[in-house]
Amino acid sequence: MESPRIIAGVARIVRDVGIAEELAQDALVAALEQWPRDGVPDNPGAWLMAAARHRAVDLIRRRENYARKLQEIGRDLSVTAPPKEPADPEDIDDDLLRLVFTACHPVLSAEARIALTLRLLGGLTTAEIARAFLVPEPTVAQRIVRAKRTLAAKNVAFEVPYGPDREARLGSVLDVIYLIFNEGYAATAGDDWLRPSLCEDALRLARVLAGLMPKEPEVHGLASLMEFQASRAASRTGPHGEPVLLRDQNRRRWNRMLIARGITALDRATATATGAPGPYALQAAIAACHALAHSYEETDWQKIATLYGLLAARAPSPVVQLNRAVAVSMAEGPGPALDIVDTLTAEPALRDYHLLPSVRGDLLARLGRTTEARAEFERAAGLTRNERERELLAARTRECGS
Repeated sequence: MESPRIIAGVARIVRDVGIAEELAQDALVAALEQWPRDGVPDNPGAWLMAAARHRAVDLIRRRENYARKLQEIGRDLSVTAPPKEPADPEDIDDDLLRLVFTACHPVLSAEARIALTLRLLGGLTTAEIARAFLVPEPTVAQRIVRAKRTLAAKNVAFEVPYGPDREARLGSVLDVIYLIFNEGYAATAGDDWLRPSLCEDALRLARVLAGLMPKEPEVHGLASLMEFQASRAASRTGPHGEPVLLRDQNRRRWNRMLIARGITALDRATATATGAPGPYALQAAIAACHALAHSYEETDWQKIATLYGLLAARAPSPVVQLNRAVAVSMAEGPGPALDIVDTLTAEPALRDYHLLPSVRGDLLARLGRTTEARAEFERAAGLTRNERERELLAARTRECGS
């Protein structure tokens, strides 16, 4: 639980997240040796932080270039013993924020950012990350090691960027957290439709980030979006783990506490915005429309279609257009929506995206063109790598007849 805070605090001293993680682990080993003998301290987190910082000081002292490092760090490391308590709790928060931006630095690949973020900030082991994303454990281990080496080799500063760099880097941070959430919310592969632990880790990171950056509207927008989506988790699978589509979900099982948190976060996103809403705030507003509707039919689909139009202008994407088509189909009928979808069939980014033929199949079925719909559902089933989703699409295929 204390690991991210300790790593962040030590990384500010040594300027290397790999070394900081090792020193944090050394502090834990010291605790395992001393606490059974001397008793658990009143503030275990502060004890671990002090022990790790003390090791960081000793490490720098042993380096031949100690004087140069001391000048770079700009702090006095000559103290013989670290304080028992962190000097300023706000410093810990600042360090955590630096760690978030470092782990999600654009110099790393998306896969490396996710693995490093879950390792350093989520506290997951290499085996847990590998199991969550259905990749071999050595692959995850290599990603983490290479990520640390890349950060060191590129001399990535352990800092929170400011000005234009901050907005660019913040986008990377938010994208990584949302990728983690989405992999738990709708797994891309494997036998399970949901992986709740990943959703919980991502939601926790978003809440921490919202506390660290209270004036950033997109941070609140992302937190709101995930609160709303997480509120539906209990109703998204049936008794045997099969997917339950939005229109068939029992809304009485939606978590009202998470919906309330989503509304609060969305209000904060709106209150802190100085211009047009950002992509995550717009997606949160769309999710709010679903959360506040008493039934699928009573959903304000026209508003959702309008919001998707704004989102498409703010962050153009074929996937956004596909989602807009679904909203248009509910607001205006399947015909106009099919026109939108047909313009996306040549998009290279959607060539192997199973939801394109899935949506198109649904629209064709609603138009009574069942033979064409069946072909689309068959294609979608062949593209998905998630077994539960494949079963759902196979059932839609059977509904269209032979």
